[in-house]
Amino acid sequence: MNRSRSILFSAFAGLLAFAASAFGQGRTIVVDAGHGGHDRGGVPGQRISEKDKTLDVALRLRRILQADGYNVVMTRETDVFIPLGTRTAIANRYRGASFVSIHFNCATRVGANGIETYYYRSDSASLAAAIHRNVVSISPSENRGIRRRGFFVLRRTAIPSVLVECGFLTNPTEGRLALSPEYRQKLAEQIARGIRRQPATSTKPLTSSLRSLSLGNDFVRVPPERTSRKRSSKAKYSRSSKSKKSKSTKPKKSRKKKSSED
Repeated sequence: MNRSRSILFSAFAGLLAFAASAFGQGRTIVVDAGHGGHDRGGVPGQRISEKDKTLDVALRLRRILQADGYNVVMTRETDVFIPLGTRTAIANRYRGASFVSIHFNCATRVGANGIETYYYRSDSASLAAAIHRNVVSISPSENRGIRRRGFFVLRRTAIPSVLVECGFLTNPTEGRLALSPEYRQKLAEQIARGIRRQPATSTKPLTSSLRSLSLGNDFVRVPPERTSRKRSSKAKYSRSSKSKKSKSTKPKKSRKKKSSED
């Protein structure tokens, strides 16, 4: 009888330990500050360094999440270069965690602006939506939507993963905002709200030029992309309907020119 009780107690204790472990894992967030070290991020000649701003927001986010009882794992805490493979390897050590990669955007056109968020795994969509809506709600920037992309850190992670672009450093207005510690604090607070799945305090419509691509809410269908140049209109209309049906759509290279994050 005592042996049976001992076995039952051991099994119950094991179940409790498993449940506690699972709860702890669910409260683990891997925070990834984009770029670092020799990789400053952005495009050649960019005035504002991306690596510094991503690290600042990431460290602020850590403090907020830790105060809420989360276990926070950082892929980097200082200005060092961490290879993409190492970043994903760190994330994949924590089953049941979530991975949030923080970036700022860039473009050769100074007028480019807005907040956009990326995910790859289907189980990451709700996290991407929650983070995106909260960040957009406090930013004067446009809502560029949520997109599915196979960026390395999203494609190679085995846990829900999101990459948030907190504005264009090459845009005069958004660059000035990124230089403000108060604004970076707000970004960290809103990312934390998204991680906690709190509703956004306000809503902002999708950028007008992207509305025709909307799937509803903030989700955006990205049109097929091609690697080859477009054929001339004469060649296009001279093809038979049969050839049109048999033609396969080929993805083209992303126009995004991040230094090493793709």
